[in-house]
Amino acid sequence: MVTRNKELNYKNIKLSIQVSLNGLSFCALSKDEKRIVFFKDMLFSRKLNPAQVLQQIEKQYEDEPFLGGGKPEVVVLFSNELYSLVPQAFFEEGNTSEYLKYNTKILETDYVAQDEIPSAEIVNVYIPYTNINNFFFDRYGEFEYRHCVSILTEEFQIQNRFQTEGTRVYLNCFPGGYDLLIYQKGQLQLANTFNCTTREDFIYYLLFCAEQLDLDPSSFELILLGRIKENSDYYDIAYTYVKEIKFLQTSFGYLFNSKEEPPKGYMHYTLFKVLE
Repeated sequence: MVTRNKELNYKNIKLSIQVSLNGLSFCALSKDEKRIVFFKDMLFSRKLNPAQVLQQIEKQYEDEPFLGGGKPEVVVLFSNELYSLVPQAFFEEGNTSEYLKYNTKILETDYVAQDEIPSAEIVNVYIPYTNINNFFFDRYGEFEYRHCVSILTEEFQIQNRFQTEGTRVYLNCFPGGYDLLIYQKGQLQLANTFNCTTREDFIYYLLFCAEQLDLDPSSFELILLGRIKENSDYYDIAYTYVKEIKFLQTSFGYLFNSKEEPPKGYMHYTLFKVLE
């Protein structure tokens, strides 16, 4: 989806780009109008490596006139499992790689970044794809980049800040896996990312995490977002064990091209959220 407008003012445009090894998403907002003027979502036929993903990004910038048309405000989001959430009270600036080495293979060429999450008093330490960041820096100069789990952690902490009872489990599904965040009585108890390709793997990790936190699947609220639909295999097997399931409610208020069906907010939550 793209708005054809030769007079488009790129200084008024905010562009969010979500990068994973499974696909790419682009969304551009005209801030004055609160109108989405460009949206493109693509999935790869297989999981790529960072070098191959960069080739796909370069191709998009060659093929899409909108992307090559100016210098908007840019936010790049990385979706991967190369992260660790650290309580702010225990975070030390000089030891960022130490927080990752037990669950992530770190190469000498890797750059370790960090996102502060004030609402949860947490720091997310993660590895962005340096080659991809270099591409965007060469094209735009300074730009913002964050990890998708940072966005989820921050926003869900805000949504749960007044919760004194109950448990909410958020499952952000993407091709080949999902992010899982569990809040009890308004506090984050678990955040992790799991790779899965079968419905059995999908439900195993969910139930395993529930067991570790001594949660009864029949008593917590499961909130779905990302690439999952009602009556899909993943949804159906989740409903076998979890009775209270809903999709994340969103209300961004963006205007879309009326000739096309607007993309669903819960399916592209982080991509839309950073445009606010």
